[in-house]
This record gives sequence, structure tokens and C-alpha cells, in this order.
Amino acid sequence: MDRMGCINMIVKLSKRLQTIAELVLPGSKTADIGSDHALLPVYLVQLNKIPLAIAGEINEGPYDAAVRGVAEADLSKQITVRRGDGLSVLIPGEVDAVTIAGMGGALISHILESGKEKLAGVRQLVLQPNVGETFVRQWLRANDWYLQSETILEEDGKIYEVLNSVRAPDAHQRNAELYCVESEAGLQIHEEMKLTFGPYLLFQENSVFEQKWNGELAKLQMIAKQMKESDSEQSKRKLQQFEEEMKQITEVLAWRQKARRSSK
Repeated sequence: MDRMGCINMIVKLSKRLQTIAELVLPGSKTADIGSDHALLPVYLVQLNKIPLAIAGEINEGPYDAAVRGVAEADLSKQITVRRGDGLSVLIPGEVDAVTIAGMGGALISHILESGKEKLAGVRQLVLQPNVGETFVRQWLRANDWYLQSETILEEDGKIYEVLNSVRAPDAHQRNAELYCVESEAGLQIHEEMKLTFGPYLLFQENSVFEQKWNGELAKLQMIAKQMKESDSEQSKRKLQQFEEEMKQITEVLAWRQKARRSSK
């Protein structure tokens, strides 16, 4: 018999999930909320990076898929699959880390806010919003979670940001320093700008950042062009908002390009 047939193969993760897996603190009891097929917890346990995990799912189909995935990996003793809404699947104090991926930033923020009491004892949040990253950064700051690092990546034509935050006794002070106003090469980088673009990503040399924001700029320009054809007051107000957003994106991209040239 082929020896490999007797061994549970390590599951293969997407680039996005691999990035999240690498950030999870070793030895953490981890809850993966919105776990789908439970690929992330299975992978982490298979590698012995974490001792146990909870996979949470609200929908029947993904919940059943997670149960099957855990059973097929022969990890039912180490990974518990629970059906429920957001953090409701947790008992306060039973996990050290929480991962939430593949949802909008507004939904992730809602899940964290509505289940705040379930975060007792949690020391790390690894969050990957598909859109609306600003909502997540705002929630983390308002609730004294320190944003320790940010990653931006592209996979299969889609761009993702992964936000790694930790519980820290001096989180309020560290966040104040992280989001303080800075002046770089003639550009004033204020708090709102850091919340939108990312306090780390703004300063990282990464072509995916330009790819994302050039794409966002193109979308806004197209919408603004259509709005200019409308005479309604609502459209005019919205157009003004879009023009301010486009101006900010243009300024940031120009500043980054200038900073790149000066560093060569």
C-alpha cells in the first residue's frame, strides 16, 4: 500500500488564507468565524501550529461542508464545528485568537460589536474584509485593539487586505501614535487618510496598493461622469463627495510615486 494513502494530506490554502494562517500566533486556541469548509482551522491544526479550533458557520450548506472537511481530516477531536451567528458560537474565554475572512468590512465590524463580550480572553484578531476596510480599522481603534500589521495581496484578479490586531494594555496610546498626523514630502497624512488607506500600507512599497487605488479611482471617475448629467441636489452632493475622494486618491498616488523616485 502507498504509505501516503495512510496519511492525511495537508490541505492546500489559497494565497489569501495562507497569509492569514501565517499571522495566527502559534499555540493559540483559534476560532474561525464564517469558516466555510473549515480549511483554515484544519490547516493550522494539521501543521500543529494551534492545538485546537472552533469553526463557526451560520448557513447550513457551509456548516455541513465544514463538518465533512473536519471529519475527512480526522480532526473531530481537535476542531469543533458550531452553527450560529458570528461570535455567538463562542463561550467567553475559550479561545485566544479569532479569524474572520471573506466578508465586507461593515459586516465584520457588526460581528465584533454585537459579540464584544465573547472576546474576553482573546488576544489576537486576524481580519480580512473583502471591502470596507475602513470600517474595520475604525472599530479596532474605537475598541482599543492595536493594529499591529497590514498586508495587501492580489489573487485571481481580486485584491485583499489582511489586518492583524492584538490586545495590548497600552493600545490606546499606541493607536494614537499610529494614527497621528504626519507630513511627508508635502503631503499631510491625517487620521482619516490612514483609516482609509491603511497606516502601514500607505508607507509600504507594494504595487498591489497602486493597482487597488488606481482601480478605485477609475470607478469613481466613471460614476462622477454619469452624475454630472443629473441636476438633482442629491446627485450634486454625492458628486462633491466623490470629487473629494478622487482628489485624495490622486494626491496619495502622486506622493507615493514621488517618494519612490526620491528613494532611488
